[in-house]
Amino acid sequence: MAGEVVVDALPYFDKEYDETGVRDAAIALVEEETRRYRPTKNYLDYLPAPNYNAFESEIMKSEYERLQARLPMDMLSMKRYELPQPPPGKMTDVSAWTECVDNSQAQLEHQALRITNLDLMSEYGANAWKTYNATLLGMVEQAQKQLQDIRKQIQDINWQRRNEQTQAGAKLKALEDGWVGLVSKNYEIERACVELEKELHEMEQQRNRENGSQR
Repeated sequence: MAGEVVVDALPYFDKEYDETGVRDAAIALVEEETRRYRPTKNYLDYLPAPNYNAFESEIMKSEYERLQARLPMDMLSMKRYELPQPPPGKMTDVSAWTECVDNSQAQLEHQALRITNLDLMSEYGANAWKTYNATLLGMVEQAQKQLQDIRKQIQDINWQRRNEQTQAGAKLKALEDGWVGLVSKNYEIERACVELEKELHEMEQQRNRENGSQR
């Protein structure tokens, strides 16, 4: 079949790999082919050009630009937690004080919300983390089971290869022994034929001598 790869090696049966110089010769052949091999086609041509900026947000871009320019990082702003009073020129302005009071109430509500979140985390956070950890353990167990299944499949494939190669090697050994036997028999037959031809030649010479003496 076109494109079929014929493997002519039986690593589970062949014993020549342990002989002196065989491994070095194989490595030398691989290195020689590597030196002569020059890829002419990029195997990634069928893929679109990568967009390395696809997941960059505006904040990330500005931060990258800051790092590239070697500028210091902005300090954490605490302005949102401040409660400023009206400027000196508006100390008697009711609207300015109203704005300050609204800001104070917003800050107070924000802190109250943070306290509520902390109370909720204190009450339910432990159970949420336990549930999360249980989910992670389940995922780990599932991944370990998949890993064991894959390892078992690999082991089964290796055992199958070993059995097939052992059977093929035994068959090749039997065929080789048969071939050696046939070659030996052919050699014996050829030698017998040579001996017979020699005897026939001697008998013919003897007959010629006897015919010559009778005359």
